[in-house]
Amino acid sequence: MNARHYSELGLVNTSAMFHQAMEERFAVPAYNFNNMEQLQAIVIGCARSASPVILQVSGSARSYIGTAFLPHMAAAAVDLAKEHGLAIPIALHLDHGSDFELAKDCIDSGFSSVMIDASHHSFADNVALTRQVVEYAHAREVTVEAELGVLAGIEDEVSAEHSSYTRPEEVERFLEQTGVDSLAISIGTSHGAYKFKLQPGQEPPPLRFDILEEIERRVPGFPIVLHGASSVTPSHVAMINQFGGRMDNTAGIPEEQLRRAAASAVCKVNIDSDGRLAMTAVIRKIFAEKPGEFDPRKYLGPAREELIAMVIHKNREVLGSAGRIK
Repeated sequence: MNARHYSELGLVNTSAMFHQAMEERFAVPAYNFNNMEQLQAIVIGCARSASPVILQVSGSARSYIGTAFLPHMAAAAVDLAKEHGLAIPIALHLDHGSDFELAKDCIDSGFSSVMIDASHHSFADNVALTRQVVEYAHAREVTVEAELGVLAGIEDEVSAEHSSYTRPEEVERFLEQTGVDSLAISIGTSHGAYKFKLQPGQEPPPLRFDILEEIERRVPGFPIVLHGASSVTPSHVAMINQFGGRMDNTAGIPEEQLRRAAASAVCKVNIDSDGRLAMTAVIRKIFAEKPGEFDPRKYLGPAREELIAMVIHKNREVLGSAGRIK
């Protein structure tokens, strides 16, 4: 495969996005996608709300879509935003890259940003692997995200039974030794739709803003990332259950906590499960009400519209990213 620079696809890296987010105190949305309809919905929603966006794929999502397809889909996403009235900044990001070879392959294929997740390794091994990716990426103007601390939950190939909060005293050393561009931290968010084991009526535990504030004090102006930040929208869960699904004891991160985080050093918020739930809810409803329907356009189209609405809501009411592009 011949190396392709992301600028050829009309993409940007996350540097300018994060600088603006830090200056203006909002968070850039990072939405995961697995297929064309999800990608279209994310881009249309962000164009209509005048928001920058980071398009994310995990390693398994990249394999599902097809490595040959992704660069062309990213270029089409740039054109799609223009068709809907605004040339918004778009980054293509590898979410939870597991090793150097995967990160390198993504960079060479046109990704403008990659995450290397070595948080499950020792501090020294995390530093070493992150530094290796940073050196390769920075030579090609690609930005790099790493992680300190471990998030609980299951999402794609990422799985951890227990969380481990980020230690603020390790952050400074990690940044100095790696040269990474942004850092995902663990302050109580969790992957997937079943983030917490709660009793009926019990509220999710609050995020550890004391850890976030201490990190911000130690490394002022450095972009922080929140993973596992879906709110697991109750209305979509209820719709799924109403029309034949079975999702019990789901719980997400309350939107007011995410709003608070977005006004701090958090420059990027990852949202995956909420997008899946929005589309699944509508598809289940259509299948239940129209059991004879077999045209994918008739159920994927409405599901796409639901996701567009969700993206606009998140950008306007939660992350504060709407209206930032003139």
